Amino acid sequence: MSDSIVIIPTYNEKENIEKIIRKVFSLSFSYHILIIDDGSPDGTASIVKALQKEFNGQLFIEERRGKLGLGTAYIHGFKWCLAKDYEYIFEMDADFSHNPKDLIRLRQACVDGADLSIGSRYIKGVNVVNWPMKRVLMSYFASGYVRLITRTDIRDATAGFVCYKRKVLETIPLNKIKFVGYAFQIEMKFTAIKYGFKVVEVPIIFTDRTEGTSKMSTKIFREAFFGVIQMKINSWFRKY
Repeated sequence: MSDSIVIIPTYNEKENIEKIIRKVFSLSFSYHILIIDDGSPDGTASIVKALQKEFNGQLFIEERRGKLGLGTAYIHGFKWCLAKDYEYIFEMDADFSHNPKDLIRLRQACVDGADLSIGSRYIKGVNVVNWPMKRVLMSYFASGYVRLITRTDIRDATAGFVCYKRKVLETIPLNKIKFVGYAFQIEMKFTAIKYGFKVVEVPIIFTDRTEGTSKMSTKIFREAFFGVIQMKINSWFRKY
C-alpha cells in the first residue's frame, strides 16, 4: 500500500494515457494512480481498464458521464482518495506537460514540512517550453494578477501540478469550492492559505503537450479572470 496517489483527469487522452501511467509506475518511489475520465469518446477509459490487469491494486479509474469540468473531476478524486488511507494526494496532467519525475520532489517538499507543494513554472524566471509567446504572457501575467487581487505570494497560482497533504483536503470544505476551470486551481490554493496551511513552490520546467488537444478555452480564462475578484470578496464574509 502506497501512501501517495496521483489523480489524473482525462478527456480524449488516448495518445498519452498509457505512456504517462507507465512512466509514473517506473519511478523509484511507488505511487498509485487514480484516473478520472469524463466519458472520453476516444477510448481512453478502455486503455486504462486494460492496464489495470497489469497494475492490479495500483491503478484505479472513476468514469463519469460527459465532460463535467476539471474542478469537479479533482473534487471527485479528492473525496475518493480521502476515503482511502493516502497521506499525499497529487494533481497531474496526462499530457506530459508535467514531468512525472518531479512527483518525487513535490512529495519531498511536503515530507519536509509543506502542507501543499506546487510545481511552479515561475519561481525561477519563466520555465515553459513550446508554448506560444502569447500564452506564456497570458499565464505569467494571470499569476501576477492573482497575487495583486488576493495579496498572496504564490508565483504560479494557476499551476495544476501539486501535492496536498491529507489534512489540507480534510480541512477545506470541498463542496463549497465553486470554480470548475483553471480558476479551481487558484481557489484551492487561496483557500489553503486562508486556512493557515504552509504552501511551498518547487521549480519545474513545464513542457507543452506534443500529442492530443489542449482543453484551454476563452470561457475557462474568463472564469479565472472574473472569478478571482469574486473569490476575494467572498473571503471577506467567510470564517476560516
